[in-house]
This record gives sequence, C-alpha cells and structure tokens, in this order.
Amino acid sequence: MAINSRTQELKNSRTDYGRIGVLMGGPSSERDISLKSGQAVYEALRQSAVDALPIDIKTSDRRENISLINSRKIDCAFIALHGFFGEDGQIQGILDTLGIQYTGSGKLASELAMNKVASRKIFAGAGLAVPRYRLINKTSYKKGGFREPDFKLPWVIKPCGHGSSVGLSIVDKREDFEKGLKTAFAFDKDVLVEEYLRGRELTVGILDEEALPVIEIVPKNRFFDYQAKYTAGMTDYILPAQLEDYVAEGTQKAALCAHQLLGCSGCSRVDIILAEDNTPVVLELNSIPGLTAASLLPKAARFIGIEFSQLCLRLIRSAYEKAEISLPR
Repeated sequence: MAINSRTQELKNSRTDYGRIGVLMGGPSSERDISLKSGQAVYEALRQSAVDALPIDIKTSDRRENISLINSRKIDCAFIALHGFFGEDGQIQGILDTLGIQYTGSGKLASELAMNKVASRKIFAGAGLAVPRYRLINKTSYKKGGFREPDFKLPWVIKPCGHGSSVGLSIVDKREDFEKGLKTAFAFDKDVLVEEYLRGRELTVGILDEEALPVIEIVPKNRFFDYQAKYTAGMTDYILPAQLEDYVAEGTQKAALCAHQLLGCSGCSRVDIILAEDNTPVVLELNSIPGLTAASLLPKAARFIGIEFSQLCLRLIRSAYEKAEISLPR
C-alpha cells in the first residue's frame, strides 16, 4: 500500500506531524508497562498540540491489527509496545505493509534485538564482550538434551525473548536449577543459562545515533529484577555514572556499536555490566525502552536538556526522516 496522501502533504505548519497513533498495550507479559509508556507518550504529544490518539493493541492476530490500525486513519505510529509483538518485528512488519511510518527500528533490526542469541552472536563477532551462555530449548531439555554449562555457578536463567527481567532468576546451587528453568520456560520455549557477572550495572540510551550519558543502576534487591525496576524506592540511579572518562567513553562506544551493528534507528537502550577490569560486557539491547517520563532513556535525555515532550517529537521526526519524508522547517 502506498504512503497515504495526508503523509505526503504534511502541510505547512511547523507543528503538523500528521495524525499520530500511539500503539500501546500488546499481548505480551509486559502489557502493563507498555500501557504506562503509551499513556505517557500520548499525554506528552497532546500537550504539544499534536493530533494524537491512543491505540490499544490487544492481540497478535495480524488481520485484526491491520483492521484496527486502518480504521484509525493515522499517518505515523508511535510504537510504545514492549516485548512480544512490539519489539520482535511483528508490528513493524504490519506497518510496513500498510505504508505507515513508525518510530524506532525496522522489522529486521527489531527481530535481531529481541533474539538474545542472534544479537549476541553479532556483538561477539564484531569484538564486543558478551557473557558466556548456553541456550536450552524446552522440547530438547525434556528429552534429556542438555549439557551443563562449562562456566561456574552462579547462573542467570532467563527467557530468550522477553524483557523487563520477566522470568529471570539467579541460581546459586544446582538443586535450584530445575526451578529456575521452570520459571523461564513459563514465558518462552527457549531459555538462556548464562554466567553471572560481578560488576557494576550500567545502561546507555541511544538517541539518533548518539550515546546519552551512562546511568548506573543500583538495585536494593540482588539484581535489577521486575520489582526493582517498577517499585518506587527499590533502585537508585546514578546519572551520570561515576566513572573515569575513558571508562564512560568506552561504555558509550560499546553501546552505540551494539545499536549500529543491529541496524537500529531512532532510539534504543543498551544494558551493560562493567566487569571488574572495566570491560563493558553487553547484555542486551532494548529496541523500545521504557517511555514514561521516569524511565531511563528519558532520564538520560533530560540530563542533556531534552525534555520528555521534546524527546517524543524528536522520535516522530526521526520516523519521517527514516522514510525520507521531510517535515516543514
């Protein structure tokens, strides 16, 4: 389907971004967080006098979503969907079919970022440090097809295709291994068992091909789990992280490299463990990071003078630029 005529016009007003559909919710385990991100974006766009409307995605059914999105007559989609059907390329593929621009990364980059094994292979191939890991398939495991990792306990066990630390556990003793697997398999048929890295937990937001200041994450729990992420007071955030200049620059460089290696665009957030020798070890890339005003990417953007409403508008502009459609200056 050709790009609709309203988008091609995009008129003569500095603030005419067309009709923006904020896609939120989704069918994944991260639905509640996505609704918060989407509502925050919607409110920010409305305060900026943008013609925006919320679109609650409730299913992964392709036909239903095509019908829903078509009925809203939007020019651009602001994707605030986290996890399955948001960050895995599926909604991007639908929007490509409809000829509708959208914020963030394209279909292939989203697929790669969501797949922790595929992305880590790309990172490692380019020389970035990643944790050692073992992939376990649920069916193969039930048939006895699992080899114990060749790295020492503790082990981190997590679903391969989920974010927000959903289904993640740390196993200190072999007798707890089955319990950790069971937890992770409840969310995905493929599970990662990886080495537990001791070091400082950092995250770096990427905005329009530039690395934002490094944030250090200091959870009050043992690790940055779901509770620590979304319960007020459970985590301290140090912005900017107190690092020597060369360490901060190296961390930002690794994050930007990860973003570019996967072909991401618009924005992303890269989670990193700073090892004891100051090597940045890339854990994963979030192609649609949290987008409430209190989320980490907006925090880092605000630190350099980009308020939340400005960030949202900037991502819409990036969406049009990606499609080579210019907004009026």
